Amino acid sequence: MTTVCVGRRRRGEMVVTRLPDNIKLTPDRNLDFVNHSPSGFEIGYRGSGPAQLACGLLLDYYDDTQVAREHYIAFRNRVISQLKCDGPAACWHLTGEEIDATMATITDDVVALPDGGEPSPSLPENWRTVTRPDRRVFQRADCDHYIVLGDGTDGWLAVLCSQGDRAYPAPLASRTVSDDGDVERAIRDLADESNGLIEPQEGEC
Repeated sequence: MTTVCVGRRRRGEMVVTRLPDNIKLTPDRNLDFVNHSPSGFEIGYRGSGPAQLACGLLLDYYDDTQVAREHYIAFRNRVISQLKCDGPAACWHLTGEEIDATMATITDDVVALPDGGEPSPSLPENWRTVTRPDRRVFQRADCDHYIVLGDGTDGWLAVLCSQGDRAYPAPLASRTVSDDGDVERAIRDLADESNGLIEPQEGEC
């Protein structure tokens, strides 16, 4: 039986229902690993509400947290940002076949954070080390901050970033470390700086 997600506005709120089960989708299921818009879903632009909806739809359809986490930004940019509530029915429809077709085109378009990572003994408890073949990445477990370590002009460059409601990550702070410098200390400093900007949520770490 074909899966169809239908969205419509009800008293200003974007209400999303999965048919034929007639199940209402909410941000609650995916807020523990993607917390862009706890107040609800949105469509039609590249922002927080559409990001939360993209993650929610992928998680509901595939029932796979890694797939949702890896691809929700690309899915938001390509699909959710283009949805509109217009026409006589004032609603939008998205079928399972359309989701599959889109995902087949973005399997290589993965955001910087492919998984939740593993706890790191050298970082605060709300940070995780993320496995990447090309660079070292550290991710906050309770918000969308992450640290990327790569080659700089004169050594190492560690950058604290935030995805937020942007199509591309925004740098928040950085540290340049010489080849013989203390790279781990620079990463810890950036993690502490992030924790100072946004306090860890109770129960998340």
